[in-house]
Amino acid sequence: MKRINIKYLAISLVLILSLVFSAGCELIPEIGTSPEAAPSSPATSETQGTTPIAPGWGLSPSEGQASPLPTIADVVAKVKPSVVAINTEVVTFDFFDRPFTQEGAGSGWIISEDGIIITNNHVVQGAESITVTLEDGRTLPVDMNTVATDVLSDIAVLKIEAENLPAVTVGDSDKLRVGEWVVAIGNALGLGISATHGIVSRMEVSLEVSAEETLYGLIQTNAAINPGNSGGPLVNMAGEVTGITSAKISAAGVEGMGYAISSNQAMPIIQELISKGYVVRPWLGVGGQTVNPTLVFWYDLAVEEGARISNVGAGSPADQAGLQEGDVITRFGDEVITNVNELIQAIHSAEIGEEVEITFWRGDTEYTTTAVLVESPPPQG
Repeated sequence: MKRINIKYLAISLVLILSLVFSAGCELIPEIGTSPEAAPSSPATSETQGTTPIAPGWGLSPSEGQASPLPTIADVVAKVKPSVVAINTEVVTFDFFDRPFTQEGAGSGWIISEDGIIITNNHVVQGAESITVTLEDGRTLPVDMNTVATDVLSDIAVLKIEAENLPAVTVGDSDKLRVGEWVVAIGNALGLGISATHGIVSRMEVSLEVSAEETLYGLIQTNAAINPGNSGGPLVNMAGEVTGITSAKISAAGVEGMGYAISSNQAMPIIQELISKGYVVRPWLGVGGQTVNPTLVFWYDLAVEEGARISNVGAGSPADQAGLQEGDVITRFGDEVITNVNELIQAIHSAEIGEEVEITFWRGDTEYTTTAVLVESPPPQG
């Protein structure tokens, strides 16, 4: 009997515990608070004390989509029909002094619908014949009597017999900003007209392209410039020509340093080449060399900087001022002269008819003279 009671007691205890655990998940929410008293979300309680920044503010309704900026494809489509490929033939001589014809390629752009084309002087310099290939596939000869060039600015003007050609719009290069997108279009590698793009890297750059030639007022760009691009246009995102592609630094390890003559620097020269056939500048009438250690040693010069006169034009202002071959000019007007390019710039910055004081060395003695600059004569030949 006693054994039976213990058995029933154990069974009863198991049943009671089973009921308690099965009901546990419903008893837990009631501990501490009722469901109605619980907060709706933790976020509400955390933001109750936040002060509004601008009550009633709302997103302004759009007044319509802004006009999209032109794409590079739009720029190329506008300008490319005006860009031409220029091919030249130059007679040169081999090691045995035998003549042979060498072909060259460059670029140009149409500035007038009646066939006036702009390019670089170095593209056509020394050419015996020049042809121009238009976008429509026509290849037309250039009348060599119409070729007008300016060595100092590296600009040339050509003329072909054609009408109703697509002329470019020339822009204001002074409005270019560093970082602005530009597009270079030209006959790269002589393979046909192609386009590359980049930004304006620097403005008003001076670049010495040879021992006796420096280009001024250049636009530096990282747009890819290759042989054959010379003479082609550098255009802004409005499709206006703001530069004439002219040079590239191609030294080992140098990338993205191409240069273009700015349109504002080029246009006065282009105007004179078209209207006169040459550029009129103030003229002194000397040729020169930059003084360097070799010249100092060879000619026993008394100064280590300046522009040594290598020739004096007969009857020129320099001749009338008493300058002679071998003199070293160290000052021109208010400008100190340390090399021949500075002398050239100083002369061109003066006025025709201006009387200029010139300081020079002859042997071990320093002298001063004056010269009245005159209009430069037409180029010979």
